[in-house]
Amino acid sequence: MTQELTKKYLDELTYEVVGSAIEVHKTLGRGLLESVYHQCMQEELRHRKINFCTELRIPLIYKTKELSLDFRCDLFIENCLVTELKSINGAISVFEAQLLTYMKLLKAPKGILINFNCTNIFGEGQKTYVNEYFKLLNEK
Repeated sequence: MTQELTKKYLDELTYEVVGSAIEVHKTLGRGLLESVYHQCMQEELRHRKINFCTELRIPLIYKTKELSLDFRCDLFIENCLVTELKSINGAISVFEAQLLTYMKLLKAPKGILINFNCTNIFGEGQKTYVNEYFKLLNEK
């Protein structure tokens, strides 16, 4: 799916990724470990021919020095969409902050937080975020 990065393209990519999560959730249900959903998401993305990196190490540059921190993004899709996977009960605000930080560090315009421990991925199980990089993109 190598293509010009536009808001429309990102919206279509988001639709495919959320669709992948819905398919995984429909097949497995809730209550499994995050690592299981992570493996299944990778298979579903491959099936849909969507390029991604998994467990991508995210560099952190402080002033001019790269620090040895272990920030890792669950899925970095098509080099523009950060996707974090969870299987948790309760509040996810700390994971929202994590996702927004990863988006900033990777200069990614959009991110999705997916929680597989829910009844319905489409409603309660996913949240999509955009940042200042998204606002700079063309519409089409």
